[in-house]
Amino acid sequence: MATAPDTDFAPTSHKGLTYPFGGAEPATGGTMHVAPGIDWVRLKIPGPLKHVNCWLLADIDGDALIDTGMNTADARDAWKAIFNGAKAGTRITRMIGTHFHPDHIGLAGWMCDHHAAALIMTRAEWLTARMLAADARDSVPHEMLAFWRGAGWGSEQIDHATAKGWAGFRKIITPLPLSYIRIEDGDTLTIGTRDWRVVIGSGHCPEHACLYDEAGGILIAGDQVLPRISPNVSLGVTEPNADPLGEWFASIAKLRTLPADLLVLPGHGDPFTGLHTRLDAMDREHRERLDELAVFLAEPRRAVDCFGRLFRRAIGPDVLGMATGEALAHLRRLEVEGRATRETQDGVWWWRAA
Repeated sequence: MATAPDTDFAPTSHKGLTYPFGGAEPATGGTMHVAPGIDWVRLKIPGPLKHVNCWLLADIDGDALIDTGMNTADARDAWKAIFNGAKAGTRITRMIGTHFHPDHIGLAGWMCDHHAAALIMTRAEWLTARMLAADARDSVPHEMLAFWRGAGWGSEQIDHATAKGWAGFRKIITPLPLSYIRIEDGDTLTIGTRDWRVVIGSGHCPEHACLYDEAGGILIAGDQVLPRISPNVSLGVTEPNADPLGEWFASIAKLRTLPADLLVLPGHGDPFTGLHTRLDAMDREHRERLDELAVFLAEPRRAVDCFGRLFRRAIGPDVLGMATGEALAHLRRLEVEGRATRETQDGVWWWRAA
């Protein structure tokens, strides 16, 4: 039987969004009801985001799990506490990954093995995860070194990144199953008494799966829509001529066709209502940054020169890679729009206004 959601909360509002649980969150090693048959798990992760949200959906003979957290001792201990406490005796019936990032599928293989559960993902996300896990090398590939140099990294920054090696992804996920169940845009997953329509977004990753329950008015958004920060939209070495920011804008427009009053369950941050307000704010923020960057390109600039125009914080080694990818995505978008051109000088990329 589905458990009624907790109701003893005073909603709060911020920048046009309403947070129905007023800042309350599940305790480490515990769960919190957010809707009938839907429990919220929050796990610690290293880095500036600090946490990731996972969702347990009541199924016929257990719970389906949406995302898992990273493969860390803290996350494994939290899950053990949950399955020895709030979810004692509960089996995971299906393991659904919204996208390939390790804070979302880091323990997917572990869950699948322990519960004999099938892994459900989109094809591009599953293949990307498998590729990154398999491509673990003793040294950083020369293509990556050239990519960093092209973006304007200095020798010290390259040396710092190189010291981390080229097996980081494999270290923070458990091995994924050799087989999976593919989901595509428009598919319906029936989980317990709810029907969830798969809504695919892009930009943050290749083929991100959101789950939309029309009858219940709920959107499990993963990282495609976050309440207080804009998800990282990066251009990377794997597909250097892509246009991830263009894909991101298209995904925002697509998600805006959903109802405005949905309860949004994000991958980071708190559940909220005000989907259209948040989508509009993210779209506006990126377009304003593009306009500001276009003016800044009156003189030739490298990607690293653009950080001050794009970010409101100092960029240290811990976020240099993400900041570089985001800067490159914006510069590439200006190229696609015909507002900037790029030249290469001694292996370094320079953009200027067209």
